[in-house]
Amino acid sequence: MWYFTWILGLSLACAFGILNAMWFELQDAERQKAKDPKKTDA
Repeated sequence: MWYFTWILGLSLACAFGILNAMWFELQDAERQKAKDPKKTDA
């Protein structure tokens, strides 16, 4: 039964890493927009 805990922990760590990367990208986009508001990422 230890493997359920291991799989759950690994999944949680991966989800946290993905959410952290998404948050970082959002913050970086906001910073770029604040620096140069006329530039768009289209």
